[in-house]
Amino acid sequence: MKFVHIFGPQAVGKMTVGQELEKITDLKLFHNHMTIDLVGHFFDYSTKEAKRLVNLFRQEIFEEVSKSDLYGMIFTYVWMFDKESDWEYVKNLTQLFESRGATVYYVELEADLDERLERNKTPNRLEHKPKKRDLEWSENDLLETLEKHRLNSMDGEIPFENYIKIDNTNMSAEDVARAIKNRFDF
Repeated sequence: MKFVHIFGPQAVGKMTVGQELEKITDLKLFHNHMTIDLVGHFFDYSTKEAKRLVNLFRQEIFEEVSKSDLYGMIFTYVWMFDKESDWEYVKNLTQLFESRGATVYYVELEADLDERLERNKTPNRLEHKPKKRDLEWSENDLLETLEKHRLNSMDGEIPFENYIKIDNTNMSAEDVARAIKNRFDF
């Protein structure tokens, strides 16, 4: 079992890279909006009810996948490095998969803000993330989150063995996926 954790700021390309990586491997993509948008049909994501349900659904999926005979999973996540709770979340997710014999891989994406603002409007993003179709809200959320939180790691901060950081500002999602596949020999 392989668990590939792709993280980085909003609109950096996590889902799109995950889609491309899924195409060239036997990994299954679970992007973070699959649960956010499901729950968002009933509760705004900022509510305690929505956060509880999103975490519950994700945890159940992780539990079942980690016990399965799947080749592996790709999960996308916005990791706020200044929040201890996000560090704990990543550590707990790592422990779950490693306790069941999986190898965990960490892929950090970073891109220039101007590029991310353009990617925030792409048809693929809007098709797969309904909440992002309110472009004014989505762009404001992206900018406000960037002001409040640190969304990329500092050099040497990630302690995990199977880690790669890619500046994908000027790279296609296909090229990034191939680089990940080659780096980790998927």
